[in-house]
Amino acid sequence: MPMATLRFEPMTPRQQAIAVLLMILIVVASNVMVQYPINNWLTWGAVSYPIAFLVADVLNRRFGPQAARRVAYFGFVAALVISAFVATPRIALASGSAFLVAQLCDIYVFDRLRHRTWWQAPFVGGVAGATLDTFVFFSVAFAGTSMPWQTLLLGDLAVKLCLNTFMLAPFRALMWNLANPSNQ
Repeated sequence: MPMATLRFEPMTPRQQAIAVLLMILIVVASNVMVQYPINNWLTWGAVSYPIAFLVADVLNRRFGPQAARRVAYFGFVAALVISAFVATPRIALASGSAFLVAQLCDIYVFDRLRHRTWWQAPFVGGVAGATLDTFVFFSVAFAGTSMPWQTLLLGDLAVKLCLNTFMLAPFRALMWNLANPSNQ
């Protein structure tokens, strides 16, 4: 079915509120956790943040790219405001910028690949989004500081890419119950 003719069911206000709340929790938790490096190659934020792509991909599959973008925009604003209180302003700005461009990239790539084999859209979209997110976040958050941000960038990216692969299993499981639009 061509992308232009796909019809997605609309999100209810309750579904949208739950999705936005999930995004906020993931981003705020990641913003707090990224401030605590595990070592010179990895932060705790790399472990939690990939879940945001899983949420976006499930929304995109079920409700379409417009709904997924709407949740990303609401999540971006709310998480930016909250993160300003639980993290440094620089972390909040870096996170907000990285989150928005990465989520929009993931949503776009996912939508372009939605009719291919089930795993291609979330995998390729997640790789593109995680890579963009990591480069934007670390360069804005830590460039010019004493933090070993280049090695943290490489370590976090490696973990995010691995977790992106492992997220295919929950995505596949959620496709059958939550992410399956009524017309597909």
